[in-house]
Amino acid sequence: MSRPSDRTVERTADRLHSAAIHLLRLLREEDVSAGVSAARLSALSVVVFAGPVTLGSLAAAEQVRPPTISGIVAGLENDGLVRRRGDPGDGRIVWVHATAKGRRLLMRARQRRIDAFASRLRGLSATELATLEGAAELIERVIARNP
Repeated sequence: MSRPSDRTVERTADRLHSAAIHLLRLLREEDVSAGVSAARLSALSVVVFAGPVTLGSLAAAEQVRPPTISGIVAGLENDGLVRRRGDPGDGRIVWVHATAKGRRLLMRARQRRIDAFASRLRGLSATELATLEGAAELIERVIARNP
């Protein structure tokens, strides 16, 4: 199998990067009906799918400073979407847990995004859809690979 040129790799990376940004912007429009800010919804997603998590690991996952994540978590907690618990073995550590309400809200928001994207995919042929399915598998494999 021949290897693509660096130029081809960079052009493909550029196109995928641009497409991903546009796709996320398009689907973010669906999040308005969740009634939660994008930052809070993103943090809630981490807590639901990776949680419970510490405040520090949540800040790292969201690529924000600890004071920022503390404010986000406080808002989520005030809305009843997460709860904080101290670590019984280390009083400096705070764990963030999703509540049932938080899981439901996130899953509804996720489903709205999926439905919105699926409605656009329904106009594709079976071959085009299979191509996208293969591309999704490749992207997942590339993301999972250690650099």
